[in-house]
Amino acid sequence: MAVKLLTVFVSAGLLGCHAQKVKTMGNNVNALICDVEKGVCEMPGAVATADSGVIKTGEKPVKIIYFTDPICSSCWGIEPQLRKLKLEYGHGVDIEYRMGGLLPDWSYNSGGISKPSDVASHWDEASRYYDMAIDGDVWLTDPLDSSYPPSIAFKAAQLQDGVKAVAFLRVMREKVFLQKKNIAKWEHIAAAAAEAGLDVVQLKSDFEGKAKLLFEEDLKLAGKLMVRGFPSVFVTDGAGNTEFVYGFKPYDTFVKAVEKMGQGAVKKHNYPKDWQSLFAKYPTLTLREFAELAGIAKEEALKVLNLHEQEGALSKLVTKNGNLWIRR
Repeated sequence: MAVKLLTVFVSAGLLGCHAQKVKTMGNNVNALICDVEKGVCEMPGAVATADSGVIKTGEKPVKIIYFTDPICSSCWGIEPQLRKLKLEYGHGVDIEYRMGGLLPDWSYNSGGISKPSDVASHWDEASRYYDMAIDGDVWLTDPLDSSYPPSIAFKAAQLQDGVKAVAFLRVMREKVFLQKKNIAKWEHIAAAAAEAGLDVVQLKSDFEGKAKLLFEEDLKLAGKLMVRGFPSVFVTDGAGNTEFVYGFKPYDTFVKAVEKMGQGAVKKHNYPKDWQSLFAKYPTLTLREFAELAGIAKEEALKVLNLHEQEGALSKLVTKNGNLWIRR
């Protein structure tokens, strides 16, 4: 089965997200840096494929399998696109989140990044490119030694509730990207779980048990589909045809893939774009997210957000590279 690669090249430099370490021409390719020309996070020579025996749709006409990682900056960069896609096409599209295993550990030394503190400036660079608030100082103050613990925690959350699991992943990302929290530590995982409305005791039990097996299954599926970087998005129809969207791409790229696979069965849905409705759906929004979802310029979006913050309807988390607005 053919997989069409939807590729939009960019020229800005950014931090990348490889699935694991590999050797190329005698050098290790670092798991936290990517090709600055493509703007994607990949292993050289890797080509993703899809197998109709692996990816199948459910009750809705289109299924998306999204390989990601809690500390993938490129995945944080496409949050506005995914959130809008859910609003406009969620009625006809199932999105299945899979963990890919970005950072097993720090047992390498190459690519300009040999220790956690080297990541800080790369995350600041990624923040500027994606126009999404990211504070890289977590790699200076309380660096993660692996992305596996939050990935396994997400699989544990999925055992409880799929919707809450996605909310949990969002909270963990806000903690690591904006609040400089080491989400490899249980204390921060537990705090995120509580915020997402999960049973923390059950999460701990599953985290230490069956969630590890589910995470291993995700890694095996990623290997079967030849996933080597994030975000990797497989958009599939009922016949097993697949469009592959790789890396940070504009919203229209995702829409084209969904509409092609939907074959007329998935129509765009017009959703309410007022600030109350958007914050009712997504209780936290960055400036870029709010502007994207509201369909207005960033300047106008900032005025709206500041106004309702002053009125007390919203609060604001301030970071050195941008802010997050929170529904009170």
